[in-house]
Amino acid sequence: MNRLWVRLALAFVLVTISGVGAFGLLANWSAAQAFSTYIARQEAFLSSGELDVLAAYYEDHATWDGVAAVIPGPNGGRGAGRNRPTMLIADSAGTVVFDEAGLRVGTPLTAEESARTLDVSVDGAVVGFVIFEVPDGAAAGSAFTPTQQAFLNQLQLALAIAGGISVAIGIGLGVVISRSLAAPLARTAAAAHAFADRDWAQRAPVSGADEIADVARAFNTMADSLQASEAARRSLMADIAHELRTPLTVMQGNLRAILDGVYPLETAEIANLYDETRLLSRLVDDLRELALADAGRLSLRLQALDLGAAVAQVGVQFAAAADSQEIRLIALPGAATVHGDPDRVGQALRNLVGNALRHTPTGGTITVELTEGPGVARVTVADTGEGVAADDLGHVFERFYRADRSRARASGGTGLGLAITKAWIEAMGGRVGAESELGRGSRFWFELPLAQG
Repeated sequence: MNRLWVRLALAFVLVTISGVGAFGLLANWSAAQAFSTYIARQEAFLSSGELDVLAAYYEDHATWDGVAAVIPGPNGGRGAGRNRPTMLIADSAGTVVFDEAGLRVGTPLTAEESARTLDVSVDGAVVGFVIFEVPDGAAAGSAFTPTQQAFLNQLQLALAIAGGISVAIGIGLGVVISRSLAAPLARTAAAAHAFADRDWAQRAPVSGADEIADVARAFNTMADSLQASEAARRSLMADIAHELRTPLTVMQGNLRAILDGVYPLETAEIANLYDETRLLSRLVDDLRELALADAGRLSLRLQALDLGAAVAQVGVQFAAAADSQEIRLIALPGAATVHGDPDRVGQALRNLVGNALRHTPTGGTITVELTEGPGVARVTVADTGEGVAADDLGHVFERFYRADRSRARASGGTGLGLAITKAWIEAMGGRVGAESELGRGSRFWFELPLAQG
């Protein structure tokens, strides 16, 4: 089963078994070495006649006080060698009276220690005991007696049981930890499958380790973006259908009326139909421009451009329209040379000024001003119209956005002018923006980089 939690669990099991096995082998080897030393020293002690020396000492002194003087080795055997089993001497009551390590004096022997003592006898009476402390663990060896071997086997069994328990605990913890690590990923995968099935509201729970939580957060961010894109796509399709339906409905109605004899076949009616086809053609052209911009395939003829001359020209082009609406149009050209496409920049200016004319009432003022900043030139189109509400201001450069749809359509707009302006300016390395105060007018601007040299 190629599941992450299974593979993690198997990894935990392998590490646990390897660790316990290595520990067991090392402990068994170390215990065997230490126990061999213990047996060797005990046998050497027996063959050296030290028991007789201890018996003679007790017979002469009738006490074990000062017995360290007759123990071989410096300071009564202390520090007699690293890894040597420690020798203890206990009195007839089983209380330790001498300890090479200096740790057990005054303490009683344990039952296990009492079972393997060497007796010190005087005239047939046991007056004390000698014992060598056994190391913690052992391994089998052919040189051991049956009793010693049984002791070693018991220690090995204890090691095996402890190792088995450790392995079982390691396996259990491995399964639990691996499942807890893999569960957030499984939930994220389930959310991704649901999202792929067009459950746009589906999001992954953010939980688990930081890295896994980052994956869930990244998925949620992506889902938010895709959901917004899907909503925009649906809105765009609805807007396109709406915009196409309006002129088509007008043309169909007029043509039906002409066919039915309601309208005479006159030049004026043909002109109305022609105007509707022009609106359709303009809408299609605008959509094509936006599609090219989205694909990064806008055809631009970039060159050094006198932006001041473009501002002055747009002032002349819209002078008659402004006069007919009794709007004061002020052009402040300034002087700046930018890097841009003359046709696209001119159309962007016309879009902004045309937008200002549609939203400025009679008696208002529109100002087109060119200013220069660090590395850029800015064109600002300010009007004294109705302004844009704060909630709508962030959407003014979106496709088909209209604060007043009916008025924009009546004036011939498609709702794409500002979106196209933004696409063109950004394709030339610039940026656009807008500020507005409801009831007091708006300021739309764009910036382009200054031409070098």
